[in-house]
Amino acid sequence: MLTSKQKKFLKSEAHHLKPIFQVGKGGVNDNLIKQVDDALEARELIKVSVLQNCEEDKYEVAEAISEGADAHVVQVIGSTIVLYKESKNQKKIELP
Repeated sequence: MLTSKQKKFLKSEAHHLKPIFQVGKGGVNDNLIKQVDDALEARELIKVSVLQNCEEDKYEVAEAISEGADAHVVQVIGSTIVLYKESKNQKKIELP
């Protein structure tokens, strides 16, 4: 579990990032979760955009992706989800 200090740090780190995944009409599926997990291993911190045509609530999408990829939801702001997962091989972000 992330502390509030760690979340604040990760929010500032994620500010300049662009969303690299979009969740649309198809919703969350196994393929999306696998790709998000791979991206988190490479980058540790990513943004996911929830499109307007997505039938699921953005908080449900965040929960489903974070559980499937074993990641932490840093924040849900607007239609964007910020996710963090510590990399096993190439740790880049040092949490406070």
